[in-house]
Amino acid sequence: MSLSQTLLTRIALDITSGLSHRDRFARLVETVKANLGCDAAALLEFRGRHFVPLATAGLAEDVAGRHFAIDSHPRLEAIARAGDPVRFPHDSELPDPYDGLIPNQDDRLEVHACIGLPLFDGEKLIGALTLDAFDPKRFDALGLMELRALGALSAASLKNALLLEKLERLALVGPVSPQQSDEHQPMIGTAASMESLRQEILAVAGTDLNVLILGETGTGKELVAKEVHQASHRAAKALVYLNCAALPESVAESELFGHVKGAFTGAISHRSGKFETADKGTLFLDEIGELPLGLQAKLLRVLQYGDVQRIGDDRNIKVDVRIIAATNKDLKQEVLAGRFRADLYHRLSVFPLHVPPLRDRIDDIGALCGHFLEQSRKSLRLSQLRLGSDALSRIKRHDWPGNVRELEHVIKRAATIARASSDGTDVLITSAMLAIGDSRSLNDSRMVSGTVSADEQTGFNGQPLREASDAFQARHIRSCLAANKGNWAACARALGIDPGNLHRLAKRLGIKD
Repeated sequence: MSLSQTLLTRIALDITSGLSHRDRFARLVETVKANLGCDAAALLEFRGRHFVPLATAGLAEDVAGRHFAIDSHPRLEAIARAGDPVRFPHDSELPDPYDGLIPNQDDRLEVHACIGLPLFDGEKLIGALTLDAFDPKRFDALGLMELRALGALSAASLKNALLLEKLERLALVGPVSPQQSDEHQPMIGTAASMESLRQEILAVAGTDLNVLILGETGTGKELVAKEVHQASHRAAKALVYLNCAALPESVAESELFGHVKGAFTGAISHRSGKFETADKGTLFLDEIGELPLGLQAKLLRVLQYGDVQRIGDDRNIKVDVRIIAATNKDLKQEVLAGRFRADLYHRLSVFPLHVPPLRDRIDDIGALCGHFLEQSRKSLRLSQLRLGSDALSRIKRHDWPGNVRELEHVIKRAATIARASSDGTDVLITSAMLAIGDSRSLNDSRMVSGTVSADEQTGFNGQPLREASDAFQARHIRSCLAANKGNWAACARALGIDPGNLHRLAKRLGIKD
């Protein structure tokens, strides 16, 4: 089968149409797949020695989240090094990165016919278009000049999209260094809520406004903080992290503001605090809702006057720091309850960013699975790590109370189990290997198991919401501990929360001393 003038014209018209970049890329690969009889086609961007899928047709859903390092995939490395279309022989000894990733092909795991078109902007490699088929003779009729024409049109489409993206970012946040562009890995997901979040990040990144990131545990608030920092003019400076819930008040004050020698027992030398370390950069205060009231007042002073005092020192040190804070709490309710200062809340929440829970972005689950599968494949030194269709279906039915972090743990644990159960390096994860529950809500499951009290079944019993929530959490954690034979680490994994957070919550609820 050869490339017709009509096909090339259609691709050229799509490049100049009013479609969004994503729709344009999707149409390109679908058109190529349909007209060339491919079993799979993919448009990839070259970023930091990785090929990152922008659009695929005929490939497994999780491919969208896989970043293919050319150091791990010799065929992609060959495409990256070539200056012309690369045609791999059907019996090539180089493994195809898509082996086993074309769904509904039963036992036909190995791709036979493969062509890679490197895409250039001048002499700079910006991406690749790959064509794959199980029929080893599928692309025999395609001539070199036809492939070059297809590559040139695809390169033009990608070049235009990257240029527009660069101009939009330049207008909002200023120039981005080459190091930032190559090393930074963006958030995964194409759900409308994620696209909205990306636009809000770009809008605020170019300013020095304080940012408050809101979202449930495990949604990726730290990743959002990194996105804001990387897109800002402070990206060349440090992004300093402090978990406000991880330290007692006395230690937290020293961590934030530093101390001088002899300021207290154990202060054997001068020490700079996080604010000084983050000077000219960004300070990320995670779990800001856990910061003690006494420290909240001192933090407010720094935000108001832009200087800090080390413990034991009367001198003020000027700092230029942008604050990004994050919490899974409702800070407005914390203010009303007297546990968080209203003036500090208003200082921090100048520009709030809401990170959506995973249950509200189900269409992103495939890509997220691919990202974690690729990480596991590398760490376990496997040639291929695949997710069975039954496993993906089960994953999509789950409620994911622990959000993306819970999904990451489930995939990596399943990958380890699958590797141990396999006698080769091409490993498949089945539904039975996933340590997740049914998709029923916690309330439904408790009703079925008979663990809901009579008062709970009949409705409101007069108990304040905070007390009722604490009572439920305490019961749920105790049940989880019993199911995991008292193993706190296993319990944290099952609940989908950080072990440190679980221990602190258990202490507050009186479950442990």
